[in-house]
Amino acid sequence: MVAQRVRTVEISGIRRMFEAAPPNSVNLGLGEPDFEPPAEVVEAMCAAVRDGMNHYGPSAGLVALRDKVAERYRDRDRRTTRENVIITGSGSEALMVTALALYDPGSEVLVPNPGFVLYGPDARLVGATPVPYSLTPRRRYWPDFEELERLVTPRTRAIVVNSPSNPTGGLFPSGTVDRIVDFADRHHLTIVSDEVYDEIVYDGPFASFWGRTDRVVIVNSFSKTLAMTGWRIGFLVAPRALAADLNKMHYHIMACPPTPAQVAVLAGLANGHTAIRAMVAEFAARRDLVVRGLRRIPGVAVVPPAGAFYAFPSFSWPRSSQEVAEALLKRGVITTPGDAFGSLGAGHLRLSFAASRANLERGLDILRAYATEEATA
Repeated sequence: MVAQRVRTVEISGIRRMFEAAPPNSVNLGLGEPDFEPPAEVVEAMCAAVRDGMNHYGPSAGLVALRDKVAERYRDRDRRTTRENVIITGSGSEALMVTALALYDPGSEVLVPNPGFVLYGPDARLVGATPVPYSLTPRRRYWPDFEELERLVTPRTRAIVVNSPSNPTGGLFPSGTVDRIVDFADRHHLTIVSDEVYDEIVYDGPFASFWGRTDRVVIVNSFSKTLAMTGWRIGFLVAPRALAADLNKMHYHIMACPPTPAQVAVLAGLANGHTAIRAMVAEFAARRDLVVRGLRRIPGVAVVPPAGAFYAFPSFSWPRSSQEVAEALLKRGVITTPGDAFGSLGAGHLRLSFAASRANLERGLDILRAYATEEATA
């Protein structure tokens, strides 16, 4: 008999669509760059393995890598040191570590709707209650602060934020970040800020939550910027006392992050900037291609994503998101039903433009043909 917590969560709708896809489908569903890691990163990984760096390391990560991450965040808070940094086995593990360290059974956590598929389940797995707050196209996927004030209760422990957003591509301007900080401080909440896409930004500067409050945990990853999603390596940045508690949970999940991958990340942070800039420039061009294509399809509307590599178009056909995604899957294109990300994703699809321009054009053609069928049905 399995534990009751297993029944509180389901397999992600993203994975279900991916695993049900017919061969040779155009994959606009899974969120990972279609690039390889920079050559320096690959070579550093191979060299680390060859040179015997295949053993346990410190629980919080290699000192050199923690120092490098701290240096990256010091322009936001000059007090940042390695003691604020924990290297994790992916951003996903970092989110689970944070849930274990912050949420008690019976507590409440404000989570974005629509939002990444792990925020709510992580809360439920530790006995907390996720309370969705609305992100809508009309507000450019920025929070409604009057709604937040209605949702917060004495049981609320934290608010989860994600900018740039998966799935919407929404990006919080600095003023919105400051308002969230003020809201959280007034209600004594910890901000859990998922900043995995912080370097993949097209419209306006990225505004981090680090350095604006002492009640924040930054969740980040090297997976997207260094195109190493399969290597599973991420990090947390938090106030020192909280970082020590986060590290206790991290140790009990995986003891320590993988040593060769950390060595490779160090090489990427030192020498991978040109490759990262080229990748982001290509994503920007693809973003424009996808937005133009979607705007030409009858019954479809889209807010241009300001960051990440997802478009989140809405559609006006009398079909559920799941029905539309399944119909497109049969026609050879993988998308993700919008309601996999929360109730306000109903009537939307998530399209990843981390795919070649040719595949994006092919996928848009299939979507356009399907829209024409719906219009004449």
